[in-house]
Amino acid sequence: MKAAFLTTQGPPEVIQYGDVPDPQVGEDQVLIRTHAMSVNPIDTYVRSGVIAAELPTPYFPGCDAAGIVEAVGSSVKRFQVGERVWTTNQGLVGRQGTFAEKIAVDEKWVFGLPDSVSFEDAAACALVGITAHLGLFREAQLQPGESILVIGGSGGVGSMVVQMAAATGARVIATAGSDEKAEKVRAFGAEEVILYKSQSIAEQVRQFSERGVNVVWETRREPDFATAVEVMAERGRMVLMAGRDAQPPFPVGPFYVKECSLHGFVMFKATPFEMRSAADELSRMMASGKVKANIGASFPLSEAAQAHTLQESATLDQSDRLCGKIIVTSNPSS
Repeated sequence: MKAAFLTTQGPPEVIQYGDVPDPQVGEDQVLIRTHAMSVNPIDTYVRSGVIAAELPTPYFPGCDAAGIVEAVGSSVKRFQVGERVWTTNQGLVGRQGTFAEKIAVDEKWVFGLPDSVSFEDAAACALVGITAHLGLFREAQLQPGESILVIGGSGGVGSMVVQMAAATGARVIATAGSDEKAEKVRAFGAEEVILYKSQSIAEQVRQFSERGVNVVWETRREPDFATAVEVMAERGRMVLMAGRDAQPPFPVGPFYVKECSLHGFVMFKATPFEMRSAADELSRMMASGKVKANIGASFPLSEAAQAHTLQESATLDQSDRLCGKIIVTSNPSS
């Protein structure tokens, strides 16, 4: 089969494309013939060596994929050959990644894909959708009628947070870096959009909600705790899912006087039960149209290195070249 793979960590150029052996399916695994995959910032961190990891050789980057079940292990109960499925949480903590025409994935990380949802949309929503669901409902416990500020509402995770929060009945205010991105964020369900390059986040939130917002979702690598605490209502909750090396100052006094709480979490540390609960709900939301993929670019599997280059330009260089998720598509050979 064909795959995008690497044998040593480094810049995007270390990703090769070529023939590799088909995977062997374990008794608890599902063999998926992939149709679409997506790129996440964490994929670039693993590939570059920013995250130290023991990787299989060769290593396929990628956490997400969607496709058709081609074979199942002897102990697999939930899936049969020919079913449409999607997966996430691969390529991490020793697991093989997804950038290949066929992948063998433990059954506990595989989820059914409704017929009405395309492979591309499923791959685009996978990791970011699970992240949004866990943060909103397991951590922040967002309720209908509450308000939420989403920092980075046009990004991969941010766009999922905006859509899920709006579908839940929350009032959503989000930030965007341009008029074009602001329009997309409004289409996702945000009532108000702050153009953070020219507008004050704190001032705009005060106009949106005098008492502040109930939840602040931070997507940036350098969290702004001072502004977050300023705009949060009493007993506000702040969700953190980025900023691995960040150590910004923290306004302890205003934070505890407001009885606020801070929720940091890492998606890939969720239990299989938590992951499946979120995945099943995400599948239903995709099928009903409550959540739609935010795809910003698409590449064939043979151009995986270029896809990683684009992702890094958006994540590390804060470029405006990307608005949404990067999709990688596979043409499985027979």
